[in-house]
Amino acid sequence: MRGSILGTEVRRVEDSELIRGDTTYVDNLDIPGALHLTFVRSPIAHARIESIDTSEAESAPGVRAVYTAENLSLDPQVGPIPVNPAAARPPLAVGKVRFVGDVVAAVVADTKAQANDAAELIVVDYDPLGAVVDLEHALDPEGPLQFEELGSNIAAAEREPGDEDPLAGADVVVRVTMRNQRLAPIPMEPNAMVAVPAESDGTEGGTEYDATVYVSTQGVHMAQGLLAGGLGLDPARIRVIAPHVGGGFGAKIGAQIEHLVTLAAALKLGRPVKWIETRSENQVSMVHGRGQQEWAELGLRRDGTIVGLRLHVIVDCGAYAGFNGFLGIVFTRLMASGVYRIPKISYNVAAVLTNTTPMGAFRGAGRPEAAELLERIMDMAAVDLDIDPAELRRRNFIQPDEFPYTTVVGANYDNGDYDLPLRKALELAGYEDLRAEQARRRASGDPLQLGIGISAYVEVTGAGNFTEFSSVEVHSDGTATVKAGTSAHGQGHATSFGMIVSDKLGIPMDKITYVQADTAAVPRGGGTMGSRSLQIGGNAVNRAAEVMLEQARELAADLLEADTDDIEVTDDGDLGVAGVPGQRISWATLAKSAAERGKPLSVQLDWEQEGGSTFPFGAHVSVVEVDTDTGRVTPLKHYAVDDCGRILNPLIVAGQQHGGLAQGMSQALFEHFVYDTDGNPLTATLTDYTIPSAADLPWFDVSNTETPTPHNPLGAKGIGESATVGSTPAVHNAVVDAVHHLGVRHIDLPCTPQAVWRAIDDARAGRLTEPWREPPAVFATLPERQAPDPDAEEPVGA
Repeated sequence: MRGSILGTEVRRVEDSELIRGDTTYVDNLDIPGALHLTFVRSPIAHARIESIDTSEAESAPGVRAVYTAENLSLDPQVGPIPVNPAAARPPLAVGKVRFVGDVVAAVVADTKAQANDAAELIVVDYDPLGAVVDLEHALDPEGPLQFEELGSNIAAAEREPGDEDPLAGADVVVRVTMRNQRLAPIPMEPNAMVAVPAESDGTEGGTEYDATVYVSTQGVHMAQGLLAGGLGLDPARIRVIAPHVGGGFGAKIGAQIEHLVTLAAALKLGRPVKWIETRSENQVSMVHGRGQQEWAELGLRRDGTIVGLRLHVIVDCGAYAGFNGFLGIVFTRLMASGVYRIPKISYNVAAVLTNTTPMGAFRGAGRPEAAELLERIMDMAAVDLDIDPAELRRRNFIQPDEFPYTTVVGANYDNGDYDLPLRKALELAGYEDLRAEQARRRASGDPLQLGIGISAYVEVTGAGNFTEFSSVEVHSDGTATVKAGTSAHGQGHATSFGMIVSDKLGIPMDKITYVQADTAAVPRGGGTMGSRSLQIGGNAVNRAAEVMLEQARELAADLLEADTDDIEVTDDGDLGVAGVPGQRISWATLAKSAAERGKPLSVQLDWEQEGGSTFPFGAHVSVVEVDTDTGRVTPLKHYAVDDCGRILNPLIVAGQQHGGLAQGMSQALFEHFVYDTDGNPLTATLTDYTIPSAADLPWFDVSNTETPTPHNPLGAKGIGESATVGSTPAVHNAVVDAVHHLGVRHIDLPCTPQAVWRAIDDARAGRLTEPWREPPAVFATLPERQAPDPDAEEPVGA
């Protein structure tokens, strides 16, 4: 019996060219005659535009064009999932600017230096307006408005219908006001694009494409649709290619308005136009993530049983009503129950407009926010009830025999054993010994206190995006080409998909080529987002390989004069007759014969995950040391046990865990994009915005449990965002755990030395108050959430 390659560690086939520097990113492309584009961005957060004088820039050396909203005439853009189309973003500012970095004009010149110099010559007369930065301030009806026609800064909102109190019957109610702070994604490669217009060949209809676009994106087909839609073109007339992509983390879903302006300029000028975002530009122009203010109230009985949960949430949309409002309204609510049996949940939410960089998806996209607020208040409840935090969680876990399980907010969990990873994480960490060491330090008054933080989480992956294209083709030289509509920007698709095909067909990995991220080569696709690639794209590849094997067995049976049922893949990777060692045929011979018969060995199909979303889960234990004299937090060790269903390549899963842990821990300890009250960014460079290096993070101990989902043949769930979801609350809980014996109840994220020291100092001085204030009264006036339309498409998470 031929052994399976799936489940084994296989080195990434992508890494050789990455290490050698043989990769091609957008900025490396040699595009003859390419012009360079520079944007003029607003230095003011909120202002009316009185006038724009471009005369000096237009006559500057090398300048080919200067564009403003007046002469480019592009409609406002709403993005892939608009929260409120009335608050759409014009590609070039019309009438006023709404955040520092808003695009006012674009300059196209022969060189980048010339474009930059000319941009400095544009004079914009601004009439400053009051700015809104604070999320609660955005709810003030008397405050400055982003869009006067809306009548408020609320882009979308809903409150729980009815007047049932979810906390009724609780013996203890734990309350906290907290935040999931705004973060900048900061991929290693910023936004980048080259738009190359077609030159007419003189025939009717011109060339096949109006333009070929090279763009750093997570989904070429979504980018194609957004770019074509923004310019009123047929998407089929725009070819979109993503070369190597230097990270995305959700912020490169589709296309931003700068990409649209770049393409519009190229089409107008009939010349290639290139825009490469600078690092400082990236900080204020690429969409930010997270950004929620939250009020959580958890009701429990004395024995720790949860009675109900009430949440009030303000979601930051930034200056325009884009993707983040949807994430907060839908995904944070969808995952509000977490891993627990919570019989009643009230979720009230307002997505508000502020004079800040527009918000979007960032690794986890709505799910880390839910896990952070729920796991934080669970730890607070454990303290109040004097129950060990691991035990409190166990008492409320949804049990394995209850799956499939539908939560009170409508998430349909596929399967899980939530205590399994928790037990494993506690064992790996040596939990009892850690608690003993913590008690020793507390008794001795050691200034270096030990903190142990726990989190148990579940998240949703593949949500609402369940179909993917794939093709498998075997060539006459015995090699194979695999295509799929989900593309890599670091995840290892070529390795994973190659493993699937090799496992099915027996073709060696080094003879399999993966083709991705080109709308001319891959006709359709859902892109890479929401941890969907393996469970949706991988299963599409798996099905294409199965169909390929069916076709090949029929042909081999004919050529070998055998029964189709007797044809199998041999240990050497040929097709042979079972029990007859000499009767075999190679894939190369088979492909030649198929081509001669006019039926090449080629399969194209679309595969759909009919069961809906999958729900990965896990548990993390974080160990930190807090210097109570300075507030400095030193992470000592982090144990992550994540369950992503069946594991195809442990090496790739571990890599995803490491990356997710770094970003999740960074939210807990370091990162926070900050504005002053006038909307000026205070952390717009990497000098001020802290991201950790490897030296700032502890050794990661990552492992897994495996609970295959019944929703797809591979049994795979997502893994790309899980460690981010689980790590932030574990680290946060560890920091507070280290100092709660001093009287500290809560510390807002990020747990910087200043924040931790201040909390300790206030506790010692008796200045600490409960970390709770009543949510704004405006929540009571929000429209009630409507029940889903039974005739509508399945809701997210169904």
